[in-house]
Amino acid sequence: MTGKTEISIQGEQFFINGQITYPGVIWQGRRIEGLLLNSRMVQGIFDDLNPETRSLWAYPDTGQWDPDRNSREFIAAMPSWRAHGVLAFTLNLQGGSPYGYSKDQPWINSAIAPDGSLRGDYLGRLRQILDAADGLGMAVIVSLFYFGQEKNLVGETAIIRGVEGAVDWILEQGDRHVLIEINNECNVRYQQPLLMPEGVHTLIARAKSRSRDGRRLLVGTSYGGGVVPQEKVVRESDFLLLHGNHVDAPARIREMVQQTRQAAGYTPKPILFNEDDHFAFDQPDNNFIAALDEYASWGFFDYRMADEGDDDGYQSMPVNWEISSERKREFFELARRIAGN
Repeated sequence: MTGKTEISIQGEQFFINGQITYPGVIWQGRRIEGLLLNSRMVQGIFDDLNPETRSLWAYPDTGQWDPDRNSREFIAAMPSWRAHGVLAFTLNLQGGSPYGYSKDQPWINSAIAPDGSLRGDYLGRLRQILDAADGLGMAVIVSLFYFGQEKNLVGETAIIRGVEGAVDWILEQGDRHVLIEINNECNVRYQQPLLMPEGVHTLIARAKSRSRDGRRLLVGTSYGGGVVPQEKVVRESDFLLLHGNHVDAPARIREMVQQTRQAAGYTPKPILFNEDDHFAFDQPDNNFIAALDEYASWGFFDYRMADEGDDDGYQSMPVNWEISSERKREFFELARRIAGN
């Protein structure tokens, strides 16, 4: 069943089912209502179609990789995220780096086939997650492309087909709780001009032009850490996505939000961080708090690098989707307090 939960925007604020998010909540003098606390969970429908790398993601207890198990465990963990006040998460149809950060990507992880058509097994897993989110009253930011994986698509025609197909599928399914992110970090290492800053606004417009029964999806795209959106994207987007990766000073997070509101073409719309690899949640100032200071939503990027041992990240495969590490517990506990849960 779909259509129970609906995400909408009024000015700079998010609404779920017609009610402003976190109604009346003020945390340490900061207005929280209208924001969208979120986490980057892009590997929820992950698979690897390359037989040479697939075994890298095997579960320790079985010695096998299992994409359906990954999605089942993702869904099982979702109620705990929601109970801590996190109202949204980001999925990506092409995932993210299983190593947190990487340049070479020999694995093949894409719900979008080389010709731009959609793969049914990926859509089946996505359907299960979207249904679970719908039932929990959560919004899902569905990102379509990830740099390093878009190279497997054959040219602009496939990219356009992928955008139109994904948006049409979501509309036809009746989902009202989905926001679209065209691609993760449009200014980072893409090979296709349509997915770069000077072209991606046309894909935002194309996605916005698709409708069903007079309804369309809300659409934007993101930039790499520390980068403020350019005018064409600012004008075309329904909401503006920022990333805090490599932004070590919370003061720069505040400045980024201020600069975004001052950007050419800006009109009041939500500003949302949906990726930030900075933590320090026990400190009086951190990137999370800095975003709230400027009335911007913030999203947790919990990666695990190879030298970090057993710290369970939310991007390194296979993922433990539970709140299973100290880092996760610190984020979710702070989110719970901020949300007033």
